[in-house]
Amino acid sequence: MATLKDIAREAGVSVTTVSNVINKKFDRASPDLVKKIQAIAHSNNYVPSMTARTLAGKASPIIGVINHTVPRKGSGLMADPFHNIFIDSIERYSRARDYFIMVRTVEDAKGLETVCRNWNLAGIILVGMFRDIFFETVRKIGIPYVLIDSYVDLPEVCNVGLEDQRGGYLATRHLLENGHRTIAFTSPPIRENGVVEQRLAGYKQALAEFGVSFDPALVYEQEIGVEEGIKLGRALSERKQITGIFATADILAAGIVSGLGDKGIRVPEHKSIVGFDDNYLCQITSPRLTTIHQSIEEKGIVATEMMANLLAGKRIKEKKRVLPVRLVERESVANIGKAGGAQAPGRPSCFAEQNERERV
Repeated sequence: MATLKDIAREAGVSVTTVSNVINKKFDRASPDLVKKIQAIAHSNNYVPSMTARTLAGKASPIIGVINHTVPRKGSGLMADPFHNIFIDSIERYSRARDYFIMVRTVEDAKGLETVCRNWNLAGIILVGMFRDIFFETVRKIGIPYVLIDSYVDLPEVCNVGLEDQRGGYLATRHLLENGHRTIAFTSPPIRENGVVEQRLAGYKQALAEFGVSFDPALVYEQEIGVEEGIKLGRALSERKQITGIFATADILAAGIVSGLGDKGIRVPEHKSIVGFDDNYLCQITSPRLTTIHQSIEEKGIVATEMMANLLAGKRIKEKKRVLPVRLVERESVANIGKAGGAQAPGRPSCFAEQNERERV
């Protein structure tokens, strides 16, 4: 493998000059010399030492994608299809701009400080942050950061999220329009000022518009995963009065469908279900899953664009980006004979005129 010394020898210049060009410090060399050194480096398949560059304290090429949700025993961040798609989009966009990404689950503030210090991260993209000690540590570290799916509302914070309340509303409204009145809400643990709380607010809003009282006993909180979903599906099979289910993640919905099937409960003949995300699981469940679509790939691209601009010292005009959602109808919801339930008088929906549907 070629070294800086090899390139310097062939170009007839000093190692320092080669290093400057490799590190894009072009002001210290003529345009012709820059082209010459770059051509020699390319012909020799020269690859800069990322470790040496990082440990030397130079401009880091590494962006950290940090997850603060501690995974279940025997599972991890990449077990969720949402994160597979999201991280893939970040990696592709970052690679095109000569950045590397490091994916890491960090449990506490001390762990975050250790990762940022040891790897000299250029910036960090954080998933599902809350206004807590961990977030305050992020701010104190002093490197650029972008939040994903967070309701930390500060003017200086770059944040990429969704119309979460509208998503919960559209999912629940669709079940109500198809005659369902006893609808379970299934989700991971609900935290104040979080994504799931917003989706629950949309669920409540739709119920209110159809004159259906909110029943806390229909809210099921647990970890998200196929195994957990299967267990919940088996439990829901015993709740005969429940005809509709809103799952706040497709991976949870897929598990519920499987668990219901274990008990002889068929979807949508016996119970209907709507998911959230619109990832590949929707196409391979039987029946195919009606869900709330979000562009997971776009979320990753927007976040990485923000990070690239922060690292370049550019001003970001729109620091808070809220991406749209829509209902995608497939085969997991049945009409049980009460369709067309009108909105409660005097309570027009702020989302009703935007209720987009895509039949797949």
